[in-house]
Amino acid sequence: MAVTSSNSEQPQFIASTGNRSFSNAPLIENTDTDQIVVPDKTSWKNLFAYMGPGFLVSIAYIDPGNFETDLQSGAQYKYGLLWIILLASCAALVIQSLAANLGVVTGKHLAEHCRAEYPRVTNFILWVLAEISIVACDIPEVIGTAFALNMLFNIPIWIGVLLTGLSTLLLLALQQYGVRKLEFLIAFLVLTIAGCFFAELGYAKPDAAEVLNGLFVPQLKGSGATGLAISLLGAMVMPHNLFLHSALVLSRKIPRSVRGIKEACRFYMIESGFALMVAFLINVSVISVSGAVCNSADLNAEDQMNCKDLDLNKASFLLRNVLGSWSSKLFAVALLASGQSSTITGTYAGQYVMQGFLDLRLKPWLRNFLTRCLAIVPSLIVAVIGGSSGAGKLIIIASMILSFELPFALIPLLKFTSSKTKMGAYANSTAISAITWIIGSLLMAINVYYLISGFIKLLLHSHFKVLAVVFLGILGFSGMGLYLAGIAYLVFRKNKEATHLLALTTPESRQLAIEQQGNASMYCLAREDIVSMQLPQRRSTEDLD
Repeated sequence: MAVTSSNSEQPQFIASTGNRSFSNAPLIENTDTDQIVVPDKTSWKNLFAYMGPGFLVSIAYIDPGNFETDLQSGAQYKYGLLWIILLASCAALVIQSLAANLGVVTGKHLAEHCRAEYPRVTNFILWVLAEISIVACDIPEVIGTAFALNMLFNIPIWIGVLLTGLSTLLLLALQQYGVRKLEFLIAFLVLTIAGCFFAELGYAKPDAAEVLNGLFVPQLKGSGATGLAISLLGAMVMPHNLFLHSALVLSRKIPRSVRGIKEACRFYMIESGFALMVAFLINVSVISVSGAVCNSADLNAEDQMNCKDLDLNKASFLLRNVLGSWSSKLFAVALLASGQSSTITGTYAGQYVMQGFLDLRLKPWLRNFLTRCLAIVPSLIVAVIGGSSGAGKLIIIASMILSFELPFALIPLLKFTSSKTKMGAYANSTAISAITWIIGSLLMAINVYYLISGFIKLLLHSHFKVLAVVFLGILGFSGMGLYLAGIAYLVFRKNKEATHLLALTTPESRQLAIEQQGNASMYCLAREDIVSMQLPQRRSTEDLD
């Protein structure tokens, strides 16, 4: 089969339209886009060309949902849950690196692989779950931004919820300047958040020995520790991030040699490691500040009550009372930057999820409008009825939903990156496969344990009649059975679809590229939809003879 291109002298990826058909439409239609080209030479300076996607991804690890769970963790258990942050950050680095490798090696992101691999019904269910996870991720961002506006300008929470829809559309206008400008903006916002919380840490001065003990000594003390630990995991390792990272790495034009692909995978891991380390330090700072302040010996009665039911809005006033008004403003600025930047990345993740699973492309503003409406409705209802306390509890629930949905993005990623039919020589080694499956199994086991134990406790302590309890028990355990059956299906189903063009690393593929293009440099063209962060319109394709 041949691949044709009208005005390119370099080999194209073979695009797939549908589950098993080929297309002669190149993934790049215009080679004059603002591409980020990685030089075809060995140099540590190439790292700068790869900088960017990791910072966009790391935003999800320091969004308002993380701040909410971090604040409650510190207030209730001091530094006792810091080890969860360390464990989740290490797991995130491994998992995000696998997502980047999948995109680099195959030229297709995770959602596109799911569409090619799974039957139509399974693919649709996975898409629905991915969309739910994006909405669940957007809820804390809506509420967090509303809290920030309330702290800075005394705007009521429910009005702030409505304003978040307009503010993000303004920031999305940056897409016309290209992916590199957006990456610089996100990196600036990440550093702004880091600076704010490091300044907070300087005010609070937590005990270093206790912080280190919390980081390296696992413990779950108290009845609510398990639920909060699950919320921390859900807030740290988000399903939509796996789809996003595997797509963002396609914005670079990399050499398709063995060395070029290995270098891309290595540098993306280094870049992700640096970005996630910054996110890790920020989360540790938030928990340490909350733990130091709420467990201080000189707290008055009002502050002690606030610490027992701490949320993002109360946290600002608590910090202002204890640490000074300037500290409260720092927290609000960090929260605003976090909410806005997280919403941008969530919107792009939603675009790639919809395009990958359904081959459906929407304008970014329309995609943001749909997602934001679904997130604003429950946020607005809770903000009006329950106030800031109810909104804070909604953030915890949203984080738990993300944790429960993680297997339905993580398992396909682990299966695909461990498959030689998809990754060729770049498939996960036995050691990496074992580590990643252990991480995934632990996350799923914790989720299932909490789900079953929490549901049984709810039934035993409920005031419903016996018949209602029996009905709810049957309904609930049936749902758990479906949940476990879905996980088992993804785990034990064998991959059937091979990637049509892994990389120009075999003699046959190199010879094919040279014959077709007459160019031995063998570059992978960056995908225009990722470069511009705006998906192209649907194209008509014809099968090759």
